[in-house]
Amino acid sequence: MAASGSRSCFQYLFHLAHDHLDFRLPEIKALLALRSKPFHPCGNFKEQSPFWCLDYLTEEDVCTVMARSVCAKSAFELWGHGQTHSELRTSLLNYPQERMSPYMQKGSSYRINVYTFNKTLLFEDRIKKIDAMDYLPFQGTVSLKNPQHIFCLLEDYGTDPNNIPEHPYYIYFGRWIADGQRELIRSYSVKNRHFIGNTSMDAGLSFIMANHAMVKDNNLVFDPFVGTGSLLVACSHFGAYVCGTDIDYNTIHGKGRSSRKNQKWRGPDENIRANLRQYGTENMYVDVMVSDASKPVWRTAALFDAIITDPPYGIRESTRRTGSHKDTAKSPDGPYAESHVPVSQAYHLSDIFTDLLNFSAHHLVLGGRLVYWLPVYRPEYCKEMVPLHPCLLLISNCEQMLSSHTSRRLITMEKIKEPEELDRLAHLSDPHFSPYQGHNAFREKYFSGLNKRSGKDDTKSNVSGK
Repeated sequence: MAASGSRSCFQYLFHLAHDHLDFRLPEIKALLALRSKPFHPCGNFKEQSPFWCLDYLTEEDVCTVMARSVCAKSAFELWGHGQTHSELRTSLLNYPQERMSPYMQKGSSYRINVYTFNKTLLFEDRIKKIDAMDYLPFQGTVSLKNPQHIFCLLEDYGTDPNNIPEHPYYIYFGRWIADGQRELIRSYSVKNRHFIGNTSMDAGLSFIMANHAMVKDNNLVFDPFVGTGSLLVACSHFGAYVCGTDIDYNTIHGKGRSSRKNQKWRGPDENIRANLRQYGTENMYVDVMVSDASKPVWRTAALFDAIITDPPYGIRESTRRTGSHKDTAKSPDGPYAESHVPVSQAYHLSDIFTDLLNFSAHHLVLGGRLVYWLPVYRPEYCKEMVPLHPCLLLISNCEQMLSSHTSRRLITMEKIKEPEELDRLAHLSDPHFSPYQGHNAFREKYFSGLNKRSGKDDTKSNVSGK
């Protein structure tokens, strides 16, 4: 629950969770962009730090960001900071009294918390630090359970757990404004979800993707590789109408073998719609259908405010599309036409991404965003491997490690212009727009790396005599 009130622009301190480090900056920038506010750090900004100080924001801006962010833990109105407690004292005493006094008056209640990053303090040491701040003119009463105002002393001991200093590198003090939405990671956990599959997206990453896509109320969001609908669940939470397609008939209809332990077959009501019903957002469900992402089934129009997806990599889910290698492939006629299962063939990763970008260029509204995962073999990765399109601007590129040799990168792109006839030939004039064929070997490289690691383990076992 955020503190209320709208005030003029002060400095605000954001306390970030120390995981998914690459994803934090694009998320905060996207959430600020929803309010047409720039990301303006003050002082010596360090992206890897858990503490960010931002300028030119209002308290309302901060509350709006924290109402959606899963990368941020808390936000504070920054009253003072310094490298030592002496510098912090000087900074606090120089902070305008008229900004402090509304929260220090008689009749009010308050609490001071002490938070240390990368170091654990004894309870007695925390009390000593609070007592040492007796120079602040608090006139209210202390209330540990239900205070009207909460303040926090935050100490940064760096990010190296093997080299923790005796004294903090930096110290902050501020008034608590709001907490982030880290609770969503637990409450939307796939462990407790009604319908899951082998590749259901982690709840935290699903919400991060929705934030990168700047999904908001009454948007229409599409997932062309919808699977069990994890991304639709996250987007519907933020008020978007959601729809999707997938080539797998059993997944779309909730049939076949279950992915749960000790459950052989899926139940009668295991489907994507049931997932949204579980979280109270069934009214945001448009529909899902069986469809091949490589085939044009949509009318030519800008339909979607965002396209968010996790394409198959060929590891736990196969990359297939309908088609045949034969010269002629004829669908059956007569009574067997309705139950006909089309022949499928390999759908190369380079083709998947080319089709995805082309689809997004034609079906996103202007300013709409495409957010998708790109698997890469890390020893060969370079920025030229990221697919590009003349109509789409690359906004961010964030890495999530999968193993020592593989990772996947969350790519966010924004549509900046409508497609033209010449865009189909862009790859001829600019090699940056040509599909990167190296993606097609990702599966082989992935398992090659596993085999090499397994071989090393076998060698160590033989040497040790086991």
